[in-house]
Amino acid sequence: MKNRFIKVHETPLRLRYKYFLLKEKFIDENILQNYLEKIKDVKSVRINKKAYSIVFEITNDISHEIEEILSNLTIEELLKSCQEEEAAVCVSCVGNEEPSIGGMIRASSGLIAERFVQNDLLKAGITTAASTPLLIEGTKELFKEGLTSKVLESAAVAISIYRKDYLAANSTNAMLELGEYIEETTVHKSDDLLKELAKPNVEEAWIEVKVDDKITEVLVKSADIQVGDIVIVGAGNTIPIDGHIIDGSGSVNQVSMTGEAQPVIKYRGDRVISGTIVEEGRFRIWAEHVGANTATQRIKHYIENSLNEKSSVQLKANKLANKLVPVTLGLAGVSYIFAKDFERVASILQADYSCALKLATPVAFKSTISKAGHNGIMIKGAKSIEALNNADTFVFDKTGTLTAGELEVVNVESYDENWSEDELLNLTASTEEHYFHPVAEAVVKAAVQRGFVHMHHEEVEFIVAHGVKTEVEGKSVVIGSRHFLEDDEKIDFTPFKDKIDDAIKKGKTLLYVGYDKKLLGTIELADELRHNSKEAILKLKKLGVKNIIMLTGDTQQKAQMIASELGITDVRAELLPQDKAKIVKELMKEGKKVAFVGDGINDAPALISAHVGISMSRGADIAKATADISLLKDDIMAVVEAKEYALKTMNLINNNFNATVGINSCILAGATFGLFSPITTAVLHNGTTIGLLLNSIKGVKLKR
Repeated sequence: MKNRFIKVHETPLRLRYKYFLLKEKFIDENILQNYLEKIKDVKSVRINKKAYSIVFEITNDISHEIEEILSNLTIEELLKSCQEEEAAVCVSCVGNEEPSIGGMIRASSGLIAERFVQNDLLKAGITTAASTPLLIEGTKELFKEGLTSKVLESAAVAISIYRKDYLAANSTNAMLELGEYIEETTVHKSDDLLKELAKPNVEEAWIEVKVDDKITEVLVKSADIQVGDIVIVGAGNTIPIDGHIIDGSGSVNQVSMTGEAQPVIKYRGDRVISGTIVEEGRFRIWAEHVGANTATQRIKHYIENSLNEKSSVQLKANKLANKLVPVTLGLAGVSYIFAKDFERVASILQADYSCALKLATPVAFKSTISKAGHNGIMIKGAKSIEALNNADTFVFDKTGTLTAGELEVVNVESYDENWSEDELLNLTASTEEHYFHPVAEAVVKAAVQRGFVHMHHEEVEFIVAHGVKTEVEGKSVVIGSRHFLEDDEKIDFTPFKDKIDDAIKKGKTLLYVGYDKKLLGTIELADELRHNSKEAILKLKKLGVKNIIMLTGDTQQKAQMIASELGITDVRAELLPQDKAKIVKELMKEGKKVAFVGDGINDAPALISAHVGISMSRGADIAKATADISLLKDDIMAVVEAKEYALKTMNLINNNFNATVGINSCILAGATFGLFSPITTAVLHNGTTIGLLLNSIKGVKLKR
């Protein structure tokens, strides 16, 4: 489908287009600008996304080439254009601007210095110098955007200087600079994540090449791997590409991409994805997707584009303050017309709503962010609190969120009356303790908790993707998968088939133990629910959450069992990494305000797509970085606490707003009718502001 555009203006060296692809909210103008500036004979490009406008400065007549590119450009092509030799994302789009404390220092210095000076001319010079940036900004904003709170602030300071009320001018300026600094600091989000994403997951990898008619393995940069290359990946290494196994077998830990707590056995012909880790075995993999087209890099592109879309928050208080500006200026004008009293005008302008509105609101956010941080909940900005307050739908990833994310032994079943459960577990742990895959670690942990007694055994033989083999008292011991024991070792499972099938139906993962050519027993493992997951779900519903949804890459049967236990009716299972973000977007299109809670690399797109993303403490670094709220303590109840913080904070802000409007309206009325002098008005107005600031600094408190 062709993109629509209109040529608005043309000169020999300048073109301007109305480009309707800019209406698409996921288009980032920085990426588009970088892309278009690479066109030959294009000198520069300027984009105004709000106006859907693109201006080209050109050195030759290339309008036909430009229009062809604009017509056929796709979002996918834009994302691919960001890939560099050493980077998988477009780092040129990353902003490095930090909140500046300079304005606050300048205004505070002016306030202090003026108090120690007696000469009026010098006082005027100090105050004017400290206030000049504010006066310039106000003047510019007046001509660009009309009457705003910035214009009113500038007018109030200017009139105070004119009336030689330097204390009022400097105090107002200092408070405004303090408020702006607090607001910037509160909502500022570091771009360190994007810089980290620019680094490849795997710097180097081994591939097969033909040298002198002989196949040999060569270490190359991951960025140099081509489609069709044969990549060699061994135990402990991260798979750098998406592809198919052409030789080898072993287990792959893909919890970060699919949510499966248990490593997955892979054989020849199976597909593997980038970002997953080979725990056992060695593979030769045919590279199907490389570079920017791999699963992890597509996720990173998605995150990079979405983060750029999330611009800085324009707090609701600023908008409300701007709406009240014409009221204040109008009253000042009317008062001057009827009373011809310039002092009354100055008094009215002192009763500005914006100070309390613009300062108390960010301070309330900052207070909550600080208190939540001390309580193990890192909230990354005011927008996150607002979004969480509004969230009526909570979407939970299962593994590592509602569940602990670790396999645990939940039952030991002995099929031989001569072997107790503890003896069976000790035998298994004695054999498995030499290995460090999740199943072995879970078995050893359970044995230690029961008072582990080591059983002497011969040398352990490890069979890749199957299990382990040894001897105890001259008799063979085999531990591993059903396929290993039943098919390879020819152990008869028939007498225990019903017991085994029943455990599998209950969603348990079974480890089989054979001794002396007989099935000695099974060890049941499961990714257990957190002890307070059900309580957390119930509390969220009491706080007004209307919909609770569970997503997982696990099987439908296992997922349904977990959901039933938690009282969750909406569960989506057997999902691919990209499916979670897709479901979140669908819910948002339905008008739901979505909070997503997850912990894996595969959750990152959903975390950043949702209105607010919450990452668990033991989650992947990329999940923590992309989330709006990161839990610093491994407790699902912290999600409930975060929701409570958001609700109470927004309630505090609304109360502050009502108080600001009510009290300042009374002050404004008194100033309008000449009841208050400028000094009285300033005291009342600033006293109200300080009171509201103290109320905001006190912040909210959760009931324990």
